[in-house]
Amino acid sequence: MGAFRDEKTQLQRSSGMSFALRWKHENLRFIMITACLSVLSISALLLLLYGTSARYVTLVVNGQEKKVYTRQWVMERFLEEQGIAVGAQDRLSASPDSKLANAERVTIDHTVSVQLTADGETKKMYTTGKTVERALQDLNVTLGNLDKVTPDLNASVSENTAIKVVRVHKTINEVAEPIQYQVETKYDPNVAAGKEQTIQEGKKGVLLKNKITLFEDGALVTETIEDTSVSAESVKKIVVVGTQKPVSALSASADASRQVSKNGVTFPVKQIMKNITLTAYTAGVASTGKSSGDAEYGVTFTGRHVTEGRTIAVDPNIIPLGWWVYIEGIGFRRAEDTGSAIKGQKIDVYYESESYAKRFGVKRGVTVYVIGPQKPSLE
Repeated sequence: MGAFRDEKTQLQRSSGMSFALRWKHENLRFIMITACLSVLSISALLLLLYGTSARYVTLVVNGQEKKVYTRQWVMERFLEEQGIAVGAQDRLSASPDSKLANAERVTIDHTVSVQLTADGETKKMYTTGKTVERALQDLNVTLGNLDKVTPDLNASVSENTAIKVVRVHKTINEVAEPIQYQVETKYDPNVAAGKEQTIQEGKKGVLLKNKITLFEDGALVTETIEDTSVSAESVKKIVVVGTQKPVSALSASADASRQVSKNGVTFPVKQIMKNITLTAYTAGVASTGKSSGDAEYGVTFTGRHVTEGRTIAVDPNIIPLGWWVYIEGIGFRRAEDTGSAIKGQKIDVYYESESYAKRFGVKRGVTVYVIGPQKPSLE
């Protein structure tokens, strides 16, 4: 038996293949055009993505600013690209692993180490300051008006520069101190010799002082006194000392009843003293060591003011203070003053004129009549 082919089936298969080939032939151009368009689209997309990955960054390193073009997305890679090393103590505006945005401003400040001594501590610190002043400001070290800084504030700072701040503190305290009173002694010929009497008690004054104390880092450095003022004046103590002596002390042969007449005046004398030496003095510096502005200028040992024609200086052991005498060639005078050079048979006569006192010179062999506490009258 022979085999029979199915002509219908073969016809159908042939027709299908022909359709596929015909479809492929007819649509090949479309397929190629579509493929080309797809490739172009992908390429354009990649180009677009590549273009958008580029960014401009403002880079500021230690104050120096510039614009930088980069395709890096991460801060750390951007710094590597720019060849910038950032130490652990350097100051970066963002963390190394942060994303880098377009138009971002990246700030980098490199620091140097300094040895800072302040407030009792020494520390190693890191600063961006280029001078000592800037470094202290950067490290938040506040200076007082009197604080001392070494080196100078304008000095440059480099690695391991030693900076020392000494805290200076000043105090001003008002201190009261006593003013000692003076003792004034007045000699009174009407009071018995050797007797003393206080007629005015002394009182201390008060002197106010501003005591200025300086401390450096808590240690006392200096103490000074400024702006003194008197809060209360002192009051001097006044003591009266008697100088009255018995008549017998002048001379064993003293005769109170002896009468002497001089220049029309008759008066009793207690003693006649011969061979007395006379000199002259004034109230000025040359004679007393005092100037016209001094408080005791012109004041005698007995407290009286010197008066020409009345005052003489004597040795109280020879002529009692307060007694009157008559000096040959001079006239009546009163013993009111003393002097370190007036000892024994010497009398210093007061004159207002310094030139006259110099011309007076020294007169020897003069007779002096000692009268007593009362001055003779013309009656």
